[in-house]
Amino acid sequence: MKKFENYRSNLAVLSKADQEDLNNSFIISGIIDKFSLQFELAWKVLKELLRYEGSSSAGSGSPREILKASYGVFEFLEESVWLSMLRDRNDMAHIYDGAAAERMVARILQDYIPAFLSLQAAVETRYGTILDTL
Repeated sequence: MKKFENYRSNLAVLSKADQEDLNNSFIISGIIDKFSLQFELAWKVLKELLRYEGSSSAGSGSPREILKASYGVFEFLEESVWLSMLRDRNDMAHIYDGAAAERMVARILQDYIPAFLSLQAAVETRYGTILDTL
């Protein structure tokens, strides 16, 4: 699945964010942008997997609806983390000060990157080589 390949590729870069200069506002902005892209890729991968599983919810174009439907199918998703991720992704357009951006990066590093990595591992374990045919 091309979406999952893109998911893995973007995550490989994002997961190195903790090695960057987190005092640099340009780096902070880049991490937030990479997070936003990673979230988009994540819910779209989940949408494709729901479609594969035969879920009628896969027809939704809403990230919130896809996430809610995914909790019932994929036991490896931690609902509170993913809802927090959705809320933060939606609020990103309203981050105007450096302190808020730094708090956002801290959540990305502490909570969201591990959740993305967990999703990757769980999808690879559950679907294996089937991913190449989706």
